[in-house]
Amino acid sequence: MAQHFSLAACDVVGFDLDHTLCRYNLPESAPLIYNSFAQFLVKEKGYDKELLNVTPEDWDFCCKGLALDLEDGNFLKLANNGTVLRASHGTKMMTAEVLAEAYGKKEWKHFLSDTGMACRSGKYYFYDNYFDLPGALLCARVVDYLTKNNGQKTFDFWKDIVAAIQHNYKMSAFKGNDMNSLVGLSFDKLKYCFLTFSADFIEDTCTEMQFGKISIKRKKNCGIYFPEIKRDPGRYLHSCPESVKKWLRQLKNAGKILLLITSSHSDYCRLLCEYILGNDFTDLFDIVITNALKPGFFSHLPSQRPFRTLENDEEQEALPSLDKPGWYSQGNAVHLYELLKKMTGKPEPKVVYFGDSMHSDIFPARHYSNWETVLILEELRGDEGARSQRPEESEPLEKKGKYEGPKAKPLNTSSRKWGSFFIDSVLGLENTEDSLVYTWSCKRISTYSTIAIPSIEAIAELPLDYKFTRFSSSNSKTAGYYPDPPLVLSSDETLISK
Repeated sequence: MAQHFSLAACDVVGFDLDHTLCRYNLPESAPLIYNSFAQFLVKEKGYDKELLNVTPEDWDFCCKGLALDLEDGNFLKLANNGTVLRASHGTKMMTAEVLAEAYGKKEWKHFLSDTGMACRSGKYYFYDNYFDLPGALLCARVVDYLTKNNGQKTFDFWKDIVAAIQHNYKMSAFKGNDMNSLVGLSFDKLKYCFLTFSADFIEDTCTEMQFGKISIKRKKNCGIYFPEIKRDPGRYLHSCPESVKKWLRQLKNAGKILLLITSSHSDYCRLLCEYILGNDFTDLFDIVITNALKPGFFSHLPSQRPFRTLENDEEQEALPSLDKPGWYSQGNAVHLYELLKKMTGKPEPKVVYFGDSMHSDIFPARHYSNWETVLILEELRGDEGARSQRPEESEPLEKKGKYEGPKAKPLNTSSRKWGSFFIDSVLGLENTEDSLVYTWSCKRISTYSTIAIPSIEAIAELPLDYKFTRFSSSNSKTAGYYPDPPLVLSSDETLISK
C-alpha cells in the first residue's frame, strides 16, 4: 500500500452528514438528546424524576468507546486485546480490587476478533458517536436508580430505551403531520421507520428481542428532538465555514463525483443541509442518498437493500439497479459502485468516504467496499484547545448556544472518570514501563481509517494534491492523524500492543 493518500487521486468523494459535514454544537445538542430520552422514560415509563436533573459534573461520564453490558449494567473500557481497563456499575466506578475480581486480565466475555465482533447486539452496546453518547449517561443513571431502589443485579431497561428512540426519532416526529395510529406494524417494517442513528440503532440492538407486534401513536410534532431542532437550528448546528463550501466546489470543479450518504431521512437531511450549506446545496452533490440505514448500506446484498426513488419525501417502489445520478433512499454500495463505474468510465473508480462513526461509516466502507476512509474525530479538537492553551470550549461567543440548563462538558475532551479515549494503563501495571496500551477504539482507528482529522475544516484550505501520511503497518502508529496526533500518543511511541 502506498505510504501517502491524496484526494487528487480519488475519483469519488463521499460524505456522511451528521457530525461530519454538519457539525453540532455539542454542549447544546447533548442535553437536548439526553432530555428527549429522559422525558419519555419519566412520563411514559414511570422512571424516577431525578433522571431529569443533570449537573455539569455528570457529563464527565460521557466518553466514546465505552461498552454497556445490557445484562449486568456495567460500562467497560476495553484494551485492544479485549481485556477490561476500567469499568463502572452505572455511574459508580469500580475500584481496582473489584475490577480485578470481576474481569481480571481475561478477555471480556463478548469480545471477538476485530472483524468478528459487532458493535451492537442484543447483549451489549458500544457508544460510538455523539448521537449515542448522552444515552450512555442516561443508561448509567437508570442502572444507579434500579440498583439503589430495587436491588437489581440483572437489567431489562433496554426495551424502554428503544421505545424512547421510537418516540423521538420516527419520521412523523419530524414531519409534524397528524397521522392515524399505526397498529400491528411488524418489527421488520418498523426498523426502517426511524431517522438518523435510530434505524441502525434499532436494527442492531433489537434483533434478539421479541417485540412481536408493536403499536405506535403518531402525534403532531411528537418527541422533543426534532421540534426543537426545527425551532432553533442555529442553537444546535454549526454552519459550514466558507472554506468548506469553497473546498466542495473545488472538488466538483476538479471533476470529482460528490456523494452524500446519510442515515437521516430526506426531510431532516434537507433541513440540515440548507442551514449549513445554503438552499442550493444539491448543486454540490451528484448523488444524495438518505435513509441509507448504515452500516447495512455497505454490508447487505442489493436484494436486501434496493434503492428507492422519493416523491414528496415518501419512498417509492424498489429499483432493480441505479442508472443515473439523483436523490435516492436506502440502497446498497454494490449498485452505487456500478453507477460510479459508468459515471467515471473506469472499471475500478477510487472512492474516499468521510464519516464520524467507526461502526456505521468507517469500518463498513473499508471492510465491505474497500473504500478509502477519513474519520472525523472530534477528540482531536480537544487537543487543539490544549495545544493553544485556550479554554476547553473554544467556539466564539457568538456561536455558542443559549441553553439555560446544565452545560455539557465538551464531549470531545478527556473524561476524568474514564481517562483518554486512545490509551490507558493495564490493571496491575500502573506506573511501570509497560503500563500503557492502546484502547480497542484507538486500534480500530489505525486499522480501518486512511487518515483521521478533527473536522473537514482542518483540511479545506490544503491543495487537493496534498499528500497525507496514511495509517499503515509500515508507518508510525500516529502517522495517520492530521494535523497532529493526539497529545497522549505523540509523546509516547513505545506503547505495547497486547
